[in-house]
Amino acid sequence: MRVSRFIAARLAGSRQKTFTRTIIRLATAAVAISLAVMIVTVALVRGFKKEISEKVFGFWGHINITDIRADASYEALPIYRDTALMASILDVAQVELTTGLRHQIRLSSRGGVSHVQAVAQIPAIIKTGEQMEGIVLKGVGSDYAWETMQRFLVAGTVFDPAVPADQSGILISQYTADRLEVAPGDRFILHFLREDRQVQRRFEVRGIYRTGLEEYDQKFAFTPLPQVQALLGWEEDQIAAYEVFVEHVDDAGIINEYIYVEELPSELYSETIRQKFPNIFEWLDLQDVNQMVIVGLTLIVAVINMISVLLILILERTRMIGVLKALGGTSWMIQKIFLAHAGRIILIGLLIGNLIGLGLCAIQDSFRVITLNEADYYLSYAPVDIGVWHILALNSGTIIITLLFLLVPSLLITRITPVRTLRFA
Repeated sequence: MRVSRFIAARLAGSRQKTFTRTIIRLATAAVAISLAVMIVTVALVRGFKKEISEKVFGFWGHINITDIRADASYEALPIYRDTALMASILDVAQVELTTGLRHQIRLSSRGGVSHVQAVAQIPAIIKTGEQMEGIVLKGVGSDYAWETMQRFLVAGTVFDPAVPADQSGILISQYTADRLEVAPGDRFILHFLREDRQVQRRFEVRGIYRTGLEEYDQKFAFTPLPQVQALLGWEEDQIAAYEVFVEHVDDAGIINEYIYVEELPSELYSETIRQKFPNIFEWLDLQDVNQMVIVGLTLIVAVINMISVLLILILERTRMIGVLKALGGTSWMIQKIFLAHAGRIILIGLLIGNLIGLGLCAIQDSFRVITLNEADYYLSYAPVDIGVWHILALNSGTIIITLLFLLVPSLLITRITPVRTLRFA
């Protein structure tokens, strides 16, 4: 093995013919460009899925708990706020039993539940000139996590549900603000139906948000929970749902199963937001197919280029191969020489490819060069999310797969005989 490495190092350091040198440079560039494309592709797909998922989770949490009779509509069915149940759900990550479903939670969950909040909603009607359109008014209490919505604020601020002066405050989307031609500080009237009669309420705009999720921006506004409870005719401790947030989104499924089986009374039902709104997540999962196709094609390009350069190197060194075989060298020993030489070319290409790929991701992350149509993609720019393990997997996968495919053309060495090569030297 040391002999193979030594000869491979000498080959790499020797002066190549102009044609061979050009081919090696092209192969190095092909590996570098292929890896850079794969890094950028994976970073863009990860960033795209992460940003849109966070927007959806910001609206609903990761797990939704409602009355078991509730359907997919926005009509609310009352359930009673149970502080003991909320505290029990928050303690999911701290259970210590070692059998049954709880044991699975301990094995699968890396952080458990991070937050639980109570909400309610009521359909409303906005009248703009001669037109009327529906909206969903979502009531949130003092336990509501505003961190996500703060990211989407474009004007004004959020209200404090615990402050009496903010009880008539409302947070509306940019779409709704444009339709009503209102700004923070302005007031407008919403219309509600209650027991077959129309009810009107005046609200003051405290803030305006824009998520880019057109379906949500067109439908949702936020106001203090007591307002919604009063409009629904509910008691102070009645709500429509619990929204549960988990620390790691991949754990939402098993935590939801645990909550439903172990924590909830029979009249309540829990489901993950992926189950509640499967369409958008199925669409996001389709991006993985695009990612695999692009990564696969670019990897094929790198492999084909490396096969070509290896064949050229072998044909150029036919006389050397004959001499080594005449001196007792085995075909496998000589194959290792050329595979090691090819490995050096691949490593140089990977180094350059990492610099290019990570550099392009850093530029996009800082300057947002690539923009998107927000109406079509829910985002105004292409986000990137670089995962260390994904970068390592792309690098290691590229070099392993490429070298495995190079074993086939290296078998040409077994067909070269010392007699023929030395006779025509």
